[in-house]
Amino acid sequence: MYTLGLNAAFHDSSAAILKDGVPIAAAEEERFTRIKHGKRPVPFLSYQLPFHAIDYCLREAGIGLREVDRIAYSFDPSLCLEGADVSSMTLPLEPSAQPREDGRHPWEPLFLAGIVNAPRFLVGDWPHHLSQVRDGIESAAELPPFEFVEHHLSHAASTYYVSGFRDAAVLTMDGRGERDSTLFAVGHGASLAKVREVMLPNSLGVLYERVTEHLGFLHSSDEYKVMALASYGSHALLPRFRSLVNLTAEGGYETAMSDLAAEFGPVRRRGEPLEGRHFDLAAALQTTLEETVMDLAFRFQRETGLDDLCLAGGVALNCVMNGRLRDQGPFRRIFIQPAAGDAGTALGAAFVVDARERGLASEYTMEDAYLGPAFDAAEIRRVLDGAHLAYEEPPDIAEATAALLAEDKIAGWFQGRMEFGPRALGARSIVASPADPDMKTRLNAIKQREEFRPVAPAVVEERADEFFAPAAPDPFMIFIRDVRPEKADAIPSARHIDGTARVQTVSRHTAPLFHALIEAVGQRTGVPVIVNTSFNTRGEPIVCTPEDALACYFTTSLDALAIGPYLLRKR
Repeated sequence: MYTLGLNAAFHDSSAAILKDGVPIAAAEEERFTRIKHGKRPVPFLSYQLPFHAIDYCLREAGIGLREVDRIAYSFDPSLCLEGADVSSMTLPLEPSAQPREDGRHPWEPLFLAGIVNAPRFLVGDWPHHLSQVRDGIESAAELPPFEFVEHHLSHAASTYYVSGFRDAAVLTMDGRGERDSTLFAVGHGASLAKVREVMLPNSLGVLYERVTEHLGFLHSSDEYKVMALASYGSHALLPRFRSLVNLTAEGGYETAMSDLAAEFGPVRRRGEPLEGRHFDLAAALQTTLEETVMDLAFRFQRETGLDDLCLAGGVALNCVMNGRLRDQGPFRRIFIQPAAGDAGTALGAAFVVDARERGLASEYTMEDAYLGPAFDAAEIRRVLDGAHLAYEEPPDIAEATAALLAEDKIAGWFQGRMEFGPRALGARSIVASPADPDMKTRLNAIKQREEFRPVAPAVVEERADEFFAPAAPDPFMIFIRDVRPEKADAIPSARHIDGTARVQTVSRHTAPLFHALIEAVGQRTGVPVIVNTSFNTRGEPIVCTPEDALACYFTTSLDALAIGPYLLRKR
């Protein structure tokens, strides 16, 4: 049974395809269109479907659209249309100038129309160069069965069904779904049942977005920058900020829609200097988030009695919160899949339908995130030769690249299938040695990033405990760990100002070539750790194709590019 999952309502548009409960392919639309996040989360773009990602998934599965058994879309507009006339919509010529009496978003009718008509757009809106993917289908009635799946249920399924847990508590948190922002659920075998929800406008995700925007960053995009900024702040604003979030007797929470400028000072404009109050506000936000989620987790664990927790939603990409929940929380094990944000709901919606239709849970456990496109040596060589580039083919690409890293060179690393999700995990990475204290500054300059941004280490799994604590596998770089004090001087560029690092542990089994690279660096330097950051520059998606990799390589000060078995060096 083939199930095609789609995410397109908000941002990070994506597609995923399952065969009998096993993911064959998954990818974000941004990687193909080169538009960051695929689109902005504005209501008048809800009609845009991830056609390039759909095309990739079908090609990877080796099937046409007609051969898909079910299509699942990760937003259910019917939940927003209760009591409404579904045969028509009313939209003022200037919606934003005329607030609705019911308090809903003035653009909501157009937003919902774009989603309700997704089956029709899936037939009639294909880009011309991809029109053959339609597989001769001429009307929505000819499509495979198409259904809308609740947004937060899709988030929950995206983590539970790939966790390997047979019984688990599930907590999803993001900015918004149809009418909720947070879902508490319980998974047992093939079933995934809702326990309760936190309804809008209460939302930890929206609160984080609002502070992100207040600090001069792009909401629904730059929240991870605020998380990094928080490490530089004090608790001066924490008592006041805590008052914006209150736990409820029902096991949820409420958030106040406070005027942030009145409470915490004027809005910072993009590019303005960062001041102490900005750091303190970020710190207050981050601490309040951690404290709130810890309280929610303890209550939920007592309620369910379960030992395992699955997290999803954009908030679950907050690796500092995740680390605290792992170390101080009530659950024995925590699983978070790498595409925890909205991109992962394409996978989750497909799993909801697959589990129901087949009546059993998948036997699949996600051990790696390599679900995107790959390019073999012949394809890469055609691109290099077509561009008339000089390159080498060393006997061992990992050894050759390790030799460069040991000389403090910085290299692009383009190998195998692309990662699904926002983290570069050794397929589309920029790699360097962490031994040079200035390496973070050099990498941030290459990537045109703010200086306060940390870079993350990757370490061979079997030696992670020597450098980081606690010792536990993390192939998805989604938890922070403490850098062991006695190793801090060995990896100064991989250690954040607060003594932590967002670590990726690399397994010989799931990422053999990336493991070989790090191991070879360790043999040369005595430190089996490298810096691993995403292969892109600011405002650009992670590279997908050999052409993307070459464009990034030649427009930055990267020293080398290891692309398939080939090595390019700048003289």
